Amino acid sequence: MNRTMKRRHSRSSVIAALGLIAIGLLLPIDARAEQSFSFDNTPGKLPKTAVPTHYAIELAPDLQALTAEGSEVIDVEVRETTWRLQLNAANLAIAEASIDDGAQRAEVTLDPKAETATLTFPTALTKGLHRLRLAFTAKINPFGRGLFFADYPTEAGSKRMISTQLEPADARRIFPCWDEPVFKATFALTVTVPQNFLAISNMPIAKEEPLADGRKRVVFPPTPKMSSYLFVLSAGELERITADANGVTVGVVTTVGKAEKGRFALDNAVKLLAWYNDYFGSKYPLPKLDLIAVPGGFGGAMENWGGITFFESRLLFDPATTPDTARRRIFSVLAHEMAHQWFGDLVTTAWWDNLWLNEGFASWMQEKAAEHFYPQWKSWLNGYNQKQLAFSLDARRTSHPIQQPVADHSVAMTAFDPITYNKGQAFIRMLENYLGEDAFRDGIRQYMQAHAYSNATTADLWQALERATGKQVSAIAASFTEQDGVPLVIAETVCDGDAQRLTLKQERFMIIPSQANATLPPLKWRVPVTVGKIGATEPQKLLLDGNAEVAAGKCGDAVKVNFGDIGYYRVDYGPRLRAALTKQLAQMAPQDRVNFLADDWAMVQAGRAEPASYLALIDALAANDARAVWDQVLNTLNGLDRLARERPEQPALEAYARAKLRPVLDRLGWDGSGAGDDDDTLLRADLIWTLGDLRDADIISEGRRRFAAFLKDPTSLPPAQREFVPHVVGVAARREDYDALLALARRSTATNERVRYYYAAASARDGALAQDTLALTLTRELPSTLVNGLINEVAQSGWHRELAWDFLQKNLAALTARQGPDFPHEFVPNFMTTFSDEAHADALRQFAPAQETLGGRVMTSRALEAIAISADLKARALPAIDAWIKAHPVNP
Repeated sequence: MNRTMKRRHSRSSVIAALGLIAIGLLLPIDARAEQSFSFDNTPGKLPKTAVPTHYAIELAPDLQALTAEGSEVIDVEVRETTWRLQLNAANLAIAEASIDDGAQRAEVTLDPKAETATLTFPTALTKGLHRLRLAFTAKINPFGRGLFFADYPTEAGSKRMISTQLEPADARRIFPCWDEPVFKATFALTVTVPQNFLAISNMPIAKEEPLADGRKRVVFPPTPKMSSYLFVLSAGELERITADANGVTVGVVTTVGKAEKGRFALDNAVKLLAWYNDYFGSKYPLPKLDLIAVPGGFGGAMENWGGITFFESRLLFDPATTPDTARRRIFSVLAHEMAHQWFGDLVTTAWWDNLWLNEGFASWMQEKAAEHFYPQWKSWLNGYNQKQLAFSLDARRTSHPIQQPVADHSVAMTAFDPITYNKGQAFIRMLENYLGEDAFRDGIRQYMQAHAYSNATTADLWQALERATGKQVSAIAASFTEQDGVPLVIAETVCDGDAQRLTLKQERFMIIPSQANATLPPLKWRVPVTVGKIGATEPQKLLLDGNAEVAAGKCGDAVKVNFGDIGYYRVDYGPRLRAALTKQLAQMAPQDRVNFLADDWAMVQAGRAEPASYLALIDALAANDARAVWDQVLNTLNGLDRLARERPEQPALEAYARAKLRPVLDRLGWDGSGAGDDDDTLLRADLIWTLGDLRDADIISEGRRRFAAFLKDPTSLPPAQREFVPHVVGVAARREDYDALLALARRSTATNERVRYYYAAASARDGALAQDTLALTLTRELPSTLVNGLINEVAQSGWHRELAWDFLQKNLAALTARQGPDFPHEFVPNFMTTFSDEAHADALRQFAPAQETLGGRVMTSRALEAIAISADLKARALPAIDAWIKAHPVNP
């Protein structure tokens, strides 16, 4: 699942550092090694005295009353004599519960806090098969949990559709069920909808029956065995285009009039399905796979088996209004969710402590697939920041292992974070590189075949890989998956005559505020390390278990550690080796240059190096360097600019950043190819976006000129410029600019355009305009999908953090009702990481709603540490950077 709606150039987006240090992390790794899958020993809240095998569900949604009347018959295997059955139910009214054709009626006790329904019977249920019948009423929510509605504009006025979002634990909001992933069953759905609706679920439609009241009954056949969170229902005035993929019908489903915009996704889904069939060694088992574009309600994508849902702009591509480069984003999300059809759906994690098995693997596979089908995109190189984000969070005291204890679903929600996704992705890439591509794939095939239609744990995967490769995978993997933290390899060269040796020492990389006076417990990893001389094609590989010393060519040779940037570890170079590498910076491959820059900046963040070290490297870069290299610089300068806000260092810092970035843009020019899908097009967009944020007067003037021409003649602005030009105008918006952006958003029926213009308006640094945007988030004009992002945009791009914080506090109840019950626990702590001072950290500590759940307390602790780290870096680095800039003036 991809839970957040990310925007391509939104450099103001802040992701909090998330995690807790569990007591178990202090134990030796071998003492905590996880066991293979066992149903009875799987964590969870529900008793395992009864197991569902089949659900026959009937639903009748009312899109006006926003309720769904329902009934279900559940085939249950009772494993031991019991008077009670306990299953999950949340915000449901259960009118009737009986068993075995009404032989017994149950007393129903609902526990809203635990989200359970306990059914107590007059006579004990014997071991064996029983049939449970329930009648219930569910709610259709305005937020993306359970069954939700999405209102969207059309040429004929506003329309409404419904869809579902159930991961990790929201099937219980639609029908009573055993809503934990280990309880796999088959699901047969019958749904009653208006006759002009198309209903989509996991399986193809078996039959439709018209009803006298203008509705119809749509019947779907049973699914294969699957977990409840993979159930899907989408219904509305929809249309569908299809293609055949070796007997499987692949479809793109959209609101009426938009299906052809799904052609790029459809064509690529057909290719991916064949490639995944081969890679996994198991053919996709369902007769169809639909890709469903939902224009609101939730902001990500979800891997429901046979019916993947996407926020519309993540799936549809319109060459008339969308940059060609958007195809990269669409393919990435598509490849991720389709990989889940095997890794997550066919074989499912037994409990959420192994979530990384689903998300880390799918994140890795999306890049592997992109490298296969579109090597010109250089997905690993240009996606380097995914690993960097994991590094930054994993170096903190509030990190967590990617294989972590999960107490309940509120904690499960916090596990959908960059450590689970990005560290999981990075570790799998490193492991595949160590084991070999073919051997690794053979192990994955064995794993799929052994656990199809069932559940598995991390230990099951390691066992399959060990059988396929003959290597001790568990010994390497445990140090990366069962403990938190980032390995640090300290590298230095020593000469003995003309010969040179490389010494490698292992420590733990940590970013801890200097005032914290705290340390993290020492850890040890078995690290697959690659070492290569600059210009070499084949690096030396070794497994670092502690310290090592290896031959490293002639004295003075520049030897790069983490050659190719495949490893998940930081490198701190000693003075001799760092000097040699700096001299060879231009001769490094782009991925090694990016890695060298990123590690150097990380040493500054950790207090192991001075900012001058990193700034000198920026000076050594050429204006024509690779996009990924300049992207690393852009990210760093943007972060520093946010820290410097309202401080005396900001004007000089922004002037320095503009002077360093303008030559790069001058080389590319504003127009270039106009609508290309190359790295220059993407770098140009990033540069103009950032220079607008840095208040470059020429950029703002030219942006306004192009926007004014666009308002008169929309064809004057190429699709490649339709994201960054509105943003540049939005940041410096006057009232007339702001009104024009809102008018564009309100006129458009395309979700990607509406997102673009609303976000641009929310970037305004004029206080009155920021207030207008915040007020807009309380209206029905905006889909709930955009509300959180626009509040963040006001705070970050718009520089109105305090205004947004006041707004949140005053309107918390209204926002929670609209955005969902987790809004105070998830969004508010993340929002507070826009601040970097103790006063706001204390305000978060006093914010009681965030403390109401265990997950909320996890999020709060992570946010507090993020604030402290930002405050520390601000105090340490900004004065030193200011002094360096004044001592090294850049000619304009």
